[in-house]
Amino acid sequence: MSGGSAVSGRRIAGLYFSGTELRDLLVAWLALGVAFTLFFVGGSGGIGRILAAGVVPPLFVALSTAGVAFLLHEVAHKVVAVHYDQVAEFRADNSMLFLAVMSSLLGFIFAAPGAVHHRGRLTPREHGHIALAGPVVNLGLMAVFFPLFALGGIVGSEIVTVLGARGIAINAFLAAFNLVPYGPLDGKTVLSWSKPVWAAVFVPSALLAFGLVFVLGLGFGGPF
Repeated sequence: MSGGSAVSGRRIAGLYFSGTELRDLLVAWLALGVAFTLFFVGGSGGIGRILAAGVVPPLFVALSTAGVAFLLHEVAHKVVAVHYDQVAEFRADNSMLFLAVMSSLLGFIFAAPGAVHHRGRLTPREHGHIALAGPVVNLGLMAVFFPLFALGGIVGSEIVTVLGARGIAINAFLAAFNLVPYGPLDGKTVLSWSKPVWAAVFVPSALLAFGLVFVLGLGFGGPF
């Protein structure tokens, strides 16, 4: 009996994903959904709020915001890496996913779902482009979630408002955090390639994240 993934590989939008990669993306997406559902209610003490909301709505919001933000960030790395003729695949880090869920029970979250691993020869510019792709996608997703946030206020839907607000806040934070030039974060690679490009993306990202998340508290509050 084969010890490989039971999931068949497939081509999606012209990009090939192996069975193992699809499985890892699904596991990471679900684990992050659970972790952020718990995080936004303040950890284990807020589980009653999740149950009162019927479980599905808060989980749906977390999967649609944090889950999508993290995974599209990683897929963006893969897309650009493949563009530069790299062999690239996402691999989930199960120990870090477990840590994300456990930390969320305590009311904070440390989420590092995995990474896109690629191999092949690259120039510093190409390395920089691959690293930059993830944060740029997060900035783009902010624009996608803004109409939802506005629509929620117009139609008076608390769930739509929360969905939009958290989508904006999470993507703003992810863009800024990943551009910090430290350790394995994308910012270190981008900075080593081009200081002007790094500054042009990091500074507005950091200002947006600080203002929206830490000053205005966007994304927090609501029924769950």
